[in-house]
Amino acid sequence: MPSIVVIGTQWGDEGKGKIVDHLAAKADVVARYQGGNNAGHTVVVKGVEHKLHLLPSGILYPGCLCVIGNDVVVDPAVLLKEIAVMRERGVDVSGLRISSRAHVIMPYHRLLDRLEEEQKGANKIGTTGRGIGPCYQDKVARVGIRFVSLLDKEAFAAELKQNIAMKDPILTKVYGQAPMDFQAIYDEYCGYAEQLRSFVTETTFVVNQAIAKQQKVLFEGAQATMLDLDFGTYPYVTSSHPIAAGACIGTGTGPRNIGKVIGVVKAYSTRVGEGPFPTEQLNEIGEKIRKIGHEYGTTTGRPRRCGWLDVCGLRFARELSAIDCMALTRLDILDSMPTLKICVAYRYHGALLDAYPASLKVLGEVEPVYEELPGWQSDITGIRRYEDLPTACRAYVERIAVLTGMRTGIVSVGPGRDQTIVCEPMF
Repeated sequence: MPSIVVIGTQWGDEGKGKIVDHLAAKADVVARYQGGNNAGHTVVVKGVEHKLHLLPSGILYPGCLCVIGNDVVVDPAVLLKEIAVMRERGVDVSGLRISSRAHVIMPYHRLLDRLEEEQKGANKIGTTGRGIGPCYQDKVARVGIRFVSLLDKEAFAAELKQNIAMKDPILTKVYGQAPMDFQAIYDEYCGYAEQLRSFVTETTFVVNQAIAKQQKVLFEGAQATMLDLDFGTYPYVTSSHPIAAGACIGTGTGPRNIGKVIGVVKAYSTRVGEGPFPTEQLNEIGEKIRKIGHEYGTTTGRPRRCGWLDVCGLRFARELSAIDCMALTRLDILDSMPTLKICVAYRYHGALLDAYPASLKVLGEVEPVYEELPGWQSDITGIRRYEDLPTACRAYVERIAVLTGMRTGIVSVGPGRDQTIVCEPMF
């Protein structure tokens, strides 16, 4: 089955955008299946950085159909801005398709996101404030506004009035905000609707037709496994399902249509926002990784927390998504490290844990059990064949494969498209 799901195996920021961009060169369809503009992918083409938040990474390849699936929540203003940037750079966006079932982020979602986060004080989750969570809340509460309604002025007016009637008492009485302006929001979003109308369609049909024709379909998630709503470090998680199973629900296709799952693994660990992080290095090592790797959020610009690679989380990610092989990224960031550590187990109250803990209390108190390996202390960014990597570098890669049970499919040695070593064929 020529279809691939690409997922993040850690807390995001693993470099999924580059891997999807690499695979999209051979794909007929690239489908984004969850999340919103609370995530970002950075793709470097001929030295130019393209920061994508909603547009699938395949947008940079002419002739590739790029699907924004039904479980993506879309801020129309952000999407239109991305489209405009692509057009300014000479990128053809005519292949974009937006699911008529995708939900629309409204102004009250962004406002409530910020207000609710402020109210939590020390217990804040660390959201991006983009309105993602409140939009998903409305979806689950069955009061969300979908694109199919946005394009129908009468339906949109009725649903918007209903939502404002529900949100205004909360905004005014709980948070002391001014009431929402129906007409202003209606006019603004009707304008977005007209600009996006030509892209909106039944994307489930598009995806399943491509699969039926044996075309190459690439499913692209946002965020990553440890931010999954059910299996991540709850409540410090996102509001959707970045794991491989999310691709089926997020695009409307069956699990038998998934041919291969690729897990993107950053060669070390990072995290943005709150929540436990067992291998975090609050020292010169963490700072060195952050500085060399320019570890700041694509969407928020926030400094990322940095630490050693955590195999316990990677094994959990492999199990959850039945990962076939890994794409190891940012290996070059470790070039100058004399010694590397890999967390191979968690010790809690003297005993080794068998399963990845659901309890944040436990996860916050575990003692990482480390295995040390020598660094290679040489520049690998110019290497293009796996066998040419330094011996210590290959040993690090191969140890990760053994510890996680994931084959090595791709090794990335830099941000550029050409800095990609393919160890096994993908499509």
